[in-house]
Amino acid sequence: MVCKTCERKLGRVICPDPWKSGARNTIESGGRTVGENKALTSKRARFTPYTKFNKCRICKQLVHQAGSHYCQGCAYKKGICAMCGKQILDVKDYKQSSV
Repeated sequence: MVCKTCERKLGRVICPDPWKSGARNTIESGGRTVGENKALTSKRARFTPYTKFNKCRICKQLVHQAGSHYCQGCAYKKGICAMCGKQILDVKDYKQSSV
């Protein structure tokens, strides 16, 4: 669960997505140029296996997404953005379960 402002911080995939209407890595959406070599141009968004992942601020378990402060389970239960912690959804009347 990521808010609109943090959605820009997410990495892009090298191969284009076949589902064009919601993809961020196609030519039509402006996320990719024709003939671009993603291995050379995506140094910032490339995954490095030696990066140290943060721990969740709520449950203290390792977060699987780089740049996030909350794990997906806690972000879903609280209705917050996993990267910045901003409230996305009011979960007062919902029965949230992680199972």
